[in-house]
Amino acid sequence: MDQSGRYSDLALHEKELIEGGRHVLCAYILKPKAGHGYLATAAHFAAESSTGTNVEVCTTDDFTRGVDALVYEIDEAREITKIAYPIELFDRNITDGRAMLASFLTMTIGNNQGMGDVEYAKMHDFYIPPAYLQLFDGPAMNIVDLWRVLGRPMLDGGMVVGTIIKPKLGLRPQPFADACYQFWLGGDFIKNDEPQGNQVFSPLKETIRLVADAMRRAQDETGEAKLFSANITADDPFEMIARGEYILETFAENANHVAFLVDGYVAGPTAITTCRRRFPNQFLHYHRAGHGAVTSPSAKRGYTAFVHCKMSRLQGASGIHTGTMGYGKMEGAADDRRIAYMLERDSADGPFFHQQWLGMKATTPIISGGMNALRLPGFFANLGHSNVIQTSGGGAFGHIDGPIAGAASLRQAHEAWKAGVGLVEYAREHRELARAFESFPGDADGLFPGWKKALGVA
Repeated sequence: MDQSGRYSDLALHEKELIEGGRHVLCAYILKPKAGHGYLATAAHFAAESSTGTNVEVCTTDDFTRGVDALVYEIDEAREITKIAYPIELFDRNITDGRAMLASFLTMTIGNNQGMGDVEYAKMHDFYIPPAYLQLFDGPAMNIVDLWRVLGRPMLDGGMVVGTIIKPKLGLRPQPFADACYQFWLGGDFIKNDEPQGNQVFSPLKETIRLVADAMRRAQDETGEAKLFSANITADDPFEMIARGEYILETFAENANHVAFLVDGYVAGPTAITTCRRRFPNQFLHYHRAGHGAVTSPSAKRGYTAFVHCKMSRLQGASGIHTGTMGYGKMEGAADDRRIAYMLERDSADGPFFHQQWLGMKATTPIISGGMNALRLPGFFANLGHSNVIQTSGGGAFGHIDGPIAGAASLRQAHEAWKAGVGLVEYAREHRELARAFESFPGDADGLFPGWKKALGVA
């Protein structure tokens, strides 16, 4: 059934829709299956996203038609479809009237992803009007709150030097805590990797008790504050709350040095919102493991990494992994910096829409995945600043002289970039950075040809 007469209106103008303030706008790359017309397929996609059915039903009335999603722009050559969703379509909490991301996803990335006449359809951007934006929680904390704990300036406090305890699945409690202690003697921030939690070989309560003690000892030895991001992800919100409460009780006087890591893609919006609302005084660390199943450029359905990160700010993530923008091991490119800009700025351009955040607190970019001291200057130059959390697993523990030196090399690379000094030149006077060149010779040869002669390395 061709539904283009009801679910499309190409006379609508995007500027007027934005000025009206009553529609969420979504831009998709959409291709119909062979034998199906473009507009008819796009309209069917909008119908399935809102009020449509495959046949006319007797319960349809004027009100229902008034909240139809409408295709308002198509570009068949570029496979672009834009759809306007009335904000009345989206579900609200009965407890407080607030918006929920689950409803946004149900409408815009729901049953329409499995339609028989659609070859593929992937969301590349969306726009949230002020009347709907104000109903989302947004972040309660971000990097500014970590700078405060670390005793840094509240503006432009710079990179938080972090790591991930490897191997990925974790260690037994005492070796895990020992690794934390060693890194903290040189660095700031340690996070659980996403599988680490309450494995049989590493009970959470025992591990957390030892890590809290390691933090106290490292702080006493260095005279500096340290940070830990603990994984509280679970299927059951009450399990998440139990983990969080135990962790805060155990860290005690250092409770404000603790972030909570939640695997937001696999555990979903419920897990993120549980953490955001139950623990508003903790940094909410959104880990996005699994997102590549839909966000990878090779995936033709779902949504992009840009859309995923933008949604995390609505939900209230204090920080989210944004990839390495082509400077690490993960998929990405230099122009992925616009993901960071959308997270951290109050006004930013996406690939299709300009978004005003109207004072909603920023979400901090978290950079991880194959980074080390040698890769940092190029990353910072591309991004234009260094106000990120940077977590290097191999980049710290893979240093020839161990994790203390690894952490120091990361800090020195940041100092060199801030000072505008070349990394090789800075390494001449900073042993840990110089040894990073020897620790990662492949990167050193590729990024800094001639480094061996400059540093006197045989």
